[in-house]
Amino acid sequence: MGLLFEQIDSQPSVIGEITLRRRRIPAIGDRDIYEVKLGEEFLMSSMFVDAEVALSDIGLGETAGDNLSVVVGGLGLGYTAVAALKHERVAELLVVEYLKPVIGWHQQELVPLGKDLNADPRSRYVHGSFFDLAIADPVDGGFDPECPGKQFDAILLDIDHSPRALLHDSSASFYTAQNLRLMARQLKPLGVFAMWSNEGEDDEFMAVLNDVFIDVACHVVSFFNPFQNRESFNTVYVARKPG
Repeated sequence: MGLLFEQIDSQPSVIGEITLRRRRIPAIGDRDIYEVKLGEEFLMSSMFVDAEVALSDIGLGETAGDNLSVVVGGLGLGYTAVAALKHERVAELLVVEYLKPVIGWHQQELVPLGKDLNADPRSRYVHGSFFDLAIADPVDGGFDPECPGKQFDAILLDIDHSPRALLHDSSASFYTAQNLRLMARQLKPLGVFAMWSNEGEDDEFMAVLNDVFIDVACHVVSFFNPFQNRESFNTVYVARKPG
């Protein structure tokens, strides 16, 4: 057995000190758990990743055709991005991440999935604010700095804890019909927008989605929580751009 706890890296970021840690919890099995903290707040953990994987599987399951171009908003520990690359229909994956240290951890392979993303030629990191790029004028901006105005088959978002529990107040305006409609300009007709949430279905946000998209649904993703000895859940919202 290795060290029970290790702080791998800690760096300043544009929204505060961000820290990568690794721990082992013998009571739940002999495996490494990777954690990311922003200041004193836990951002993510490799302990519970079912919904992050489901975000890709559910979202891409709603797409049609081959040679898919996909955007993942929020790199995190890489689980949504790597799950997307397991879909053979994906031809190109842009992973948009605001926090430069998080990209560095993957490029340096300080986190386990870094090597998978680095080795796959379909994958590319984009350093920038997902929320700013989402509403940028697609004529000379957008998610792909190498191809302004590009449209995508799917946009998968996992940044804030929910549309109400925000990582930073600056993203609050994104969860409005106006800005979701701006983002949808970067989706192809019938393209899919999917989003992870740590909370249950939000009726107000569902109404906003229905104002912009069609085929709106909220999926519950359940998983066992050994700390609480019971089932926990996250949700995945899915919506389609009109044709």
